[in-house]
Amino acid sequence: MVPAAAVTVAVVLPIVTLFLVAVTGSGADWSHLAANVLPKATVTTMALLTMVALLSATTGVATAWFVNSHDFPLRRTLSWMLVLPLAIPPYLAAYAMGEFLHFTGPIQSAVRMIGGFQSARDYWFPEIRSTPGAAFVLSSVLYPYVYLTTRIVFLMQGRNIADVARTLGSPPLKVFATILLPVARPAIIAGLVLVLMETLNDIGAVEYLGVRTLTFSVYSTWLNRGSLEGAAQIACVMLVLVMALIWVEQWARRRQRYHEARATQMRRRIPRTRLPGACGLVLSLACIIPVLIGFVIPVWVLAGYAAHRLGQLSDPQLYSALLNSLTVACATAFLTIILALVLANALRHNHGSRAEILTRFAVVGYALPGTILGIGLLIMLARFDNILSSVLTEMFGIRTGLLFTGTAAAVVYACTARFLAVADSSIQSGLHKLPPDIDPAARLLGHSSSDTARHILLPLLKPAIITAGVIVFVDTIKELSATILLRPFGYNTLATLVYENASRGAVEDGAVAALFIVAAAVFPVILLSRALMHDRDI
Repeated sequence: MVPAAAVTVAVVLPIVTLFLVAVTGSGADWSHLAANVLPKATVTTMALLTMVALLSATTGVATAWFVNSHDFPLRRTLSWMLVLPLAIPPYLAAYAMGEFLHFTGPIQSAVRMIGGFQSARDYWFPEIRSTPGAAFVLSSVLYPYVYLTTRIVFLMQGRNIADVARTLGSPPLKVFATILLPVARPAIIAGLVLVLMETLNDIGAVEYLGVRTLTFSVYSTWLNRGSLEGAAQIACVMLVLVMALIWVEQWARRRQRYHEARATQMRRRIPRTRLPGACGLVLSLACIIPVLIGFVIPVWVLAGYAAHRLGQLSDPQLYSALLNSLTVACATAFLTIILALVLANALRHNHGSRAEILTRFAVVGYALPGTILGIGLLIMLARFDNILSSVLTEMFGIRTGLLFTGTAAAVVYACTARFLAVADSSIQSGLHKLPPDIDPAARLLGHSSSDTARHILLPLLKPAIITAGVIVFVDTIKELSATILLRPFGYNTLATLVYENASRGAVEDGAVAALFIVAAAVFPVILLSRALMHDRDI
């Protein structure tokens, strides 16, 4: 129980520090923030969240229903390809779509050629650098969260009742609207909460597209105004939004237990509506478009730029960023697995509310945007370094300076705290699949708890541990917001290298590094999507 408590304290302490700084500060900047920053940033953030939610829900739910309930060309292939946009970080999607839809891009060039226009004043074209444009970009790569959660529910929970409704003569659209949607509501909201948390976490996309959200305001207040206290206060406002999202998700799940079904029903063949040629092609196109927008176009744009910059493959800066990314990602994956095993062991051997509360608080980091976690950790480490330096100077005359602030270890700390929930979820799922009498049987045979864990439990949990490590590795490779705040001076990961190039208006110079990020993410995403959708008859 003590190790689990230590893990929980390490995760929660940055958030407590952030809150204390925001509350106990002088408040000198609060009047300016309350009058000039927070109102506009909050309205913009809420508008962005609303539009992203609507677009992601529409795309995710519709495509999940199409591939689950209808038979059309390329259905099996599209059922897993619809998850590919998860391999594209939102900031890469923003850079690529910004270039693709630019005045000199292929779309506007085609519009001018077809219409005979000479300049942008001669025709109207949607502005990608706007709040609706940012919502379009973010939803194009985040909708798979809704697609995955919704389709799994359609596969496992909606079969019997949908079959009964069709037997009674209900048309497919009525079955979808009156039966499948209500059953899938908790899963849809759970997926949307993940989408909205990722939207709140984003900094690269909104900054590039010129959208002043609360996340952007945190960076602007700290870097431009030099007010860490003001940044902490804005971060606390974001924390309120996050807590509201978590409450909504828990509220939506309050009656989910009434809709549970046995997983063995996934073995049954799903009765799908076979569509005639034209209708089938329409559904194929409807499922292809999200893949094109969220995955193919970004990869195509980045690959086009990278093809003209192959000389960067010999650039030491690129390989230094790659090495830094791999080091941080591997260290984070290793630490999250170790800490997740500690939490799982505490929960397994201490059946009670205390263990459950500790575990719940320990995984709260995933619900927090990297901006909030990064600011809190930055303040905490800076204060710890100052206290340590003062003590050592007074006692031994040694001035240590900043030992932990602005180090790669701080980046690993933030990523570990944020992605611990991912590893914990995977390992807990693996434990739940094991027979409950393994531990008593091992004790009867004379094995201690440590021997049981080392020789029995860990080998059985190997698939879950590998899955957790891969997912955390990919998430860390893509992470940007906390890394920007906490990294040492001159220390670049692949994500920050791409971000720096985009910040100075040279997206194309970061294309090779961007493709490295996509390559690191795409194969695990494919394996994950195919594993989640594994079914003989899908």
